[in-house]
Amino acid sequence: MSRFYSPLDDVRVASPCSADWDSMYGDDVKRFCKECKLNVYNLSGMTREEAERLVTNAEGRLCIRFYKRPDGTIITQDCPVGWAKIKQRSRVYATAALSMLMALLTGLFFVSLFNRSSSYTMGTIAMPGRTPSPTPTPMMGNFAPTMGAIAPRPPRNSNSNSNSESFDKGRKQVLADGLVEE
Repeated sequence: MSRFYSPLDDVRVASPCSADWDSMYGDDVKRFCKECKLNVYNLSGMTREEAERLVTNAEGRLCIRFYKRPDGTIITQDCPVGWAKIKQRSRVYATAALSMLMALLTGLFFVSLFNRSSSYTMGTIAMPGRTPSPTPTPMMGNFAPTMGAIAPRPPRNSNSNSNSESFDKGRKQVLADGLVEE
C-alpha cells in the first residue's frame, strides 16, 4: 500500500452517463444536468485538494466528470505530472535563451578583441587614424587660367642664325612685359 492515501484513487463509475457536458448550464467546475436534476462536478477542472474534499464530503449520489491516465490516476488541474512537463519545457527554453545570450556576448567579445580602433590619442583629444583625402572636382567647360606669364614659343625658321635671333627677340619681349633685365 502506498504511503499517501488519496480518495481519488478509489473513484469508480458504476454506469457512465450519456448527457453532454456542453449542453449543461454552469462553469468549468460545476454544471447542472437537466436529465438527472443533479449538479455534475468536473474533477479535472479542480485542484487535487478540492477534488479530494468533494469526494470525501459527498453524501449519497455524486455525479462527476474526470479524465484518467492510462495508469488509472485522475488528472486534476494542478496535476504534478503536467506541472513537471511544463517545468521541464520552461527549463529547456530558459537554457536555450541563456545559451543564445552567452553566445552573442562571447561573439561580441571576440569581435572587439580583433577590431582595433584606428584613432590615436594625443593628450585628451582623439585624432582619427586616417586623414581624409580631398575629393577632386570634375573639370567641365572652361579651365582655370594658368598662373604667371609664359614666354611665347619662338617661330621656327630654316636658318639656324635666324632661330637664335628670334629667340632673343622673344626674350626681349618677355622682359619688356615687366621682368628685370639681366
